[in-house]
Amino acid sequence: MRTVWRSLSLRSQLLAGILLPLAVLLSLNGAMLYQRALAAANVAYDRTLLASAKVIGEQLEVDGFDEGAVLRSRVPYSALEAFEADNRSQMIYRVSDQRGEMVSGYAQLPFWRGELPMRPPYAALVDFYDDRYRGNPVRVAVLLQPVASATGRGMAVVQVAETLELREDLARRILLDTLWRQALLLAIVAAVVAAVVQRATRPVRELSQQLQARQEGDLSPLAATGAPRELQPLLEAANSVMARLHGLLEHQQRFVRDAAHQLRTPLAVLKTQAQSARRGDMEPRLALAEIEATVDRATGLANQMLSLAKVEQLKQQADAQVHDFAEVLRQIALELSPLLADKDIDFEIHTEPAPVRAHAWMLSELSRNLLHNAIRHTPPHGGLWVRLASDGQWATFTVSDSGRGLAPGLQERLFQPFSAGDPRSGSGLGLTICREIARALGGSIALENRVYDGGVAGLDATVRLPLAGEPPIGFGSTDEPHEQRSG
Repeated sequence: MRTVWRSLSLRSQLLAGILLPLAVLLSLNGAMLYQRALAAANVAYDRTLLASAKVIGEQLEVDGFDEGAVLRSRVPYSALEAFEADNRSQMIYRVSDQRGEMVSGYAQLPFWRGELPMRPPYAALVDFYDDRYRGNPVRVAVLLQPVASATGRGMAVVQVAETLELREDLARRILLDTLWRQALLLAIVAAVVAAVVQRATRPVRELSQQLQARQEGDLSPLAATGAPRELQPLLEAANSVMARLHGLLEHQQRFVRDAAHQLRTPLAVLKTQAQSARRGDMEPRLALAEIEATVDRATGLANQMLSLAKVEQLKQQADAQVHDFAEVLRQIALELSPLLADKDIDFEIHTEPAPVRAHAWMLSELSRNLLHNAIRHTPPHGGLWVRLASDGQWATFTVSDSGRGLAPGLQERLFQPFSAGDPRSGSGLGLTICREIARALGGSIALENRVYDGGVAGLDATVRLPLAGEPPIGFGSTDEPHEQRSG
């Protein structure tokens, strides 16, 4: 049922939501009206029954007194014809004494065994009730009629019954007269609702037509002029999404353009080196070494481009788990230890437990890129310090090298794709990857020269990431600060 309801159009849902309850309400009102009409008809026709009973009671005679009274009735059935409204209904009567012995009338009409109401509707000893005569439902009026004469005194029970055809016909006519008026009212309401819904949903149809008429790749904002107030949040959200998509497409186009340019250069160099080696312009060993270096640079560029694309892919996934950033950082430091030993770098690392909700690959790639950059820019026998601190809300990861630092104005430019301080030292994508990872995790990254005694003593790369609200699996076995030093 829910699936069928959702498959309906907005206009159909509004019409059904308004007209169905109204139809149910009118149906209940019609049923109540029929009962009330039948009760009103009973009140009207009960007066006829009471009048008939009085006419019969006035023509009774009695001999004897009280218990010994004998009633006589000389009422012909033709006396009741004046009270019959038409030929569809039939009137039946019965006259009995208080013991139930019939005096005259129809014996098949059951004798009254009820009680008079405490407050009868008329100034007489009368009661009205429903009964059956020959299997047909009838309405009965019973009158306790005192009978007195010079020869006796007694009490007669006069019952007059009428079949219900006339009453039911009157109630049906009242009901039908009301139902067609209610049906007309329902039709008018349906027409008004349909017109209002048609007018109210016009902006939605216009918006749909506007979207369908757009050219491929058109991400300009939707026009919100004249749109109802209820559609404004939808239009604003759609325009916000389009703005983000526009920015994403521009970023991808720029990235593809830059990547094509960056890949074209090493491929051209590689081709030139191969041609030069074939001509014998240089020794084979030297030529192979240069070709190998060019291939290494192209491979590194391709790997970093794939890493940057993977960051964009992981942004769309919501299945990130909680990991201990300190453990990931120590593993990456151990992985890069041969590079530290090769340059004889004085390395020091200090970590604190830092649960971060992220994909493990993101934390590894962030740590690897920053440490690799720091190792590359740290001079031989220099110092490199890594610190991961936690303040309960943020994890602060700082990599401090002892290199020459950055020239003024380079801090922000280095985060742009293919922007390297020294073109010979890398592709310029490492810091871009770090910034995208930090942003995807809700954090930030900054580069700042470390000043000592008025001079630049190195560069600090600082990353701040929000801590997760729950610890990772196995968290607590290494919940003490970890410090390691190598040199």
